[in-house]
Amino acid sequence: MFVCTASGSHTLLRAACATLATVLLFLACTCGCAVREPIPADKSSAVELPSLLPGGGVCCPPGDGALPVALTGVSARGAVLLEAGSGDVIFGQNQHARLPMASTTKIMTALVALECLPTDTVVTVTAESVGVEGSSIYLTEGEQLTLEQLLYALLLESANDAATAIAVAVGGSVEEFAALMNEKAAKLGLTGTHFVNPHGLDHEDHYTTAYELAVIAATALENPVFREICATERMTIPLRGEEGVRLLLNHNKLLDSYEGCIGVKTGYTKKTGRCLVSAARREGVTLIAVTLNAPDDWRDHSAMLDYGFGLYRSVTLCEPAFYSAPLWVVNGTREYVMAENTASLAVVLRRDHGAVTCVVELPRFVFAPVRSDMPLGFLRFYEELRDGSRRELGCVPLTAAYGAESIVYPQGLGDRLRSLLGT
Repeated sequence: MFVCTASGSHTLLRAACATLATVLLFLACTCGCAVREPIPADKSSAVELPSLLPGGGVCCPPGDGALPVALTGVSARGAVLLEAGSGDVIFGQNQHARLPMASTTKIMTALVALECLPTDTVVTVTAESVGVEGSSIYLTEGEQLTLEQLLYALLLESANDAATAIAVAVGGSVEEFAALMNEKAAKLGLTGTHFVNPHGLDHEDHYTTAYELAVIAATALENPVFREICATERMTIPLRGEEGVRLLLNHNKLLDSYEGCIGVKTGYTKKTGRCLVSAARREGVTLIAVTLNAPDDWRDHSAMLDYGFGLYRSVTLCEPAFYSAPLWVVNGTREYVMAENTASLAVVLRRDHGAVTCVVELPRFVFAPVRSDMPLGFLRFYEELRDGSRRELGCVPLTAAYGAESIVYPQGLGDRLRSLLGT
């Protein structure tokens, strides 16, 4: 405590005491702690949520759902079942063996084409695209179709002539287009895949693995045009201009027979055997199944997908306004703003998942001005694993529910002190 006398002979001392007291009061009001600068994002405070959630921050208790019996009896030489969101391998059988893949090649053909050209691009059929061996829609030289129409022919009727027409339109030649396919495979980190053509006719240097084909399919399904086409059961496209129409029928009978099926592609040659890529979505869970050289592929896929849906479920970890708390504002027209999440977060977990905890990352305070919706921090969600570690499942941003302007003082600090001291 500072004690100042009222004697006129101590005017200078009184002024000094008042100045020091005012400065201390100012510092106390504007900071309240020794830290004067906002905490950087990578050093923000991280606290559990015991005040909001029971169990010390646990927002989802461990799963206790009954698990399906182990999957056996898959006929494929190579097979894999993936959870699309995380890429987790649910089931694998020689999933990394290099094998030919027949017309499932056309998944990559469509993906590359969609990334290179608009779907309304008009393609003029060249002589190279006419009379290609295997399945066909019987294109004629000089005929014009849009890329979208050719993609329907590619994915529904598995037309090899449509695949060639697309390749020439995009790459200038089959060889150059195959180079683009291999370039895309490399960007996806695939080391067991190599393309020679856009249709999948037999070639010793044309191969993939069940796992890598599933990765290609998962990537292609992120494209809304691809998703729509491969889930379509029938479509008509023009026949040589105005001569009539071609009826295209999807060969994937799982679209009719398996609940939630959304694609993807069939394939067959005598050398490769039956090949199939399928995808299905139920209640927020998307699964991708691949079989290469599978004598009983329809049964294989139904069994694999059933197994996956029995093992995984979608869990909503937070809804909008799940978290809302005050964050102090320094030098603002409001003492605090509310930090809250406006986004929700749902993740796919095994039914026997570990407890899910939530961690709040926020600075201790912010300096004005603060604008509405300004990013302030994050909610991070973690699954507690059996070995004592934890893995991050996702995060949602915390933003300001409303703004706070800076206080504008009419005088500087020196002027304010002189005004208080009457000097």
